[in-house]
Amino acid sequence: MSDTSQRRLPRGRHALPPDQVERIQRDRLCAAMAGVMAEKGYARTSVEDVLRRAGVSRQTFYRIFDSKLDCFMAAFDRAGELLLERLLATVRPDAPGTPGEPVERFAVVYTAYLDALAAEWPYTRLFLVEVFAAGPEAMARRTGVQDTITAGLADILGVTGEAGRRTCQMIVAATSALVTARAVDNDPEGLRALGPPMIAHVRRLWEAGMFTEPGPAA
Repeated sequence: MSDTSQRRLPRGRHALPPDQVERIQRDRLCAAMAGVMAEKGYARTSVEDVLRRAGVSRQTFYRIFDSKLDCFMAAFDRAGELLLERLLATVRPDAPGTPGEPVERFAVVYTAYLDALAAEWPYTRLFLVEVFAAGPEAMARRTGVQDTITAGLADILGVTGEAGRRTCQMIVAATSALVTARAVDNDPEGLRALGPPMIAHVRRLWEAGMFTEPGPAA
């Protein structure tokens, strides 16, 4: 988790510029939103709960966010940023030893993805579970994230055709259902255990030609 999400502002007068102060407060509020919701759920989480967890005043909260939903959406975006940061720290295309074979690249990225979800558990709960309770705006944002992940998976596997992209879409949808179920059960280790069988299944799909366009009918 970003260090700024755990930082408190210095007591008394300080020389921090206003934009840095607001960034620290925003990060603390987002982390508090994720932490409280992991325990109480979206519906039972109040702004007051978030303020107590973050150590931030109500006046400050409403200077940064319009509502609980606005804070939730910021925390949702932060969850995506943390996931991406962890993936980029683990898997870089130019890193020595990065596999060249598509399914092996998928295995590395998929394992890193599950590890990132397990490591950022409050944000993962918010990202995968509480989003359903937050309403249409949050669900639309989640759909957009899934579309981005699908495009990324196609890039990892070198897929260009419509049939291959459809297979990638199915893999992302199946993964979403599987990891969400583990998040509902508060089972990060069970989430990590999804990796080997899914990787093996994707290898079978690859060997069966499910990522390439079908040939002409005989």
